[in-house]
Amino acid sequence: VGFLKGGLRCAHAITTVSPTYALEIQTRDFGMGLEGLLVERAADLHGILNGIDADAWNPQTDATLAANYGAANAGKREINKLALAERFGLETGSGPLFGLVSRLTWQKGIDIVAENADWLVSLGGRLAVLGSGDVALEMAMADAAARHPGRVGFVKGYDEGLSHLMQGGSDVMLVPSRFEPCGLTQLYGLRYGAVPLVSRVGGLADTVIDANEAAVEAGAATGIQFSPVDGPSLGEAIRRTVALYGRSEIWSRMQRKGMKTDVSWDRSAGKYAALYTSLLGNQ
Repeated sequence: VGFLKGGLRCAHAITTVSPTYALEIQTRDFGMGLEGLLVERAADLHGILNGIDADAWNPQTDATLAANYGAANAGKREINKLALAERFGLETGSGPLFGLVSRLTWQKGIDIVAENADWLVSLGGRLAVLGSGDVALEMAMADAAARHPGRVGFVKGYDEGLSHLMQGGSDVMLVPSRFEPCGLTQLYGLRYGAVPLVSRVGGLADTVIDANEAAVEAGAATGIQFSPVDGPSLGEAIRRTVALYGRSEIWSRMQRKGMKTDVSWDRSAGKYAALYTSLLGNQ
């Protein structure tokens, strides 16, 4: 007996945590055998984005940071960047510092990050990794750090305060997931000015505006997207990111745009309330 399937069949409405994921789960690749039922219930399926706790994740008041800042004085992020580099044993440098805070699993795309570690370093970047998970992927991150001392740092496990510092000090926040219903890491990145580099799936596609030529011209870009989710595509996205970082005016504009994006629960909560109200009206 599939109780989840029964719930999907009988519910007056079905919600999931992003518009793109609502479409993805109606396909064989993402539906996990329930895609037929979800296609049948498509008119009642709603994708509503998650939000973050804007008080707990606020770079202007976050006590875990080495320096507080906002969109108007984002240059103070450099103090956090220096503190982050020291924590991970990284050298200072002119290239971007990439941060990765994640479970180290295939789903999160960690294998393609390991595949691109040498490439990232060759382009002048540095990489700080905080996470744990599959033993093979932990070893791959440790190996990358051993090959590139001072350029790649790896802290195994999870540390809440350090994760905040990584958002406040990283230039780029890596989120290369193979599937991601919504994701919170990229939302923290936007809030803290750590420009998200994300795969074009689920909520990542819905919350990050890719820095393509048109978006950059319009001043709308907030990050970098890539697809498909494989090593070569991530490698090209890393190259694009390093090139954009070298254009300081564009990079600063992307940071400020992301930091001014509303990633709180305010709008999403309103959408849930409106949906629930509509259901009550139909009874």
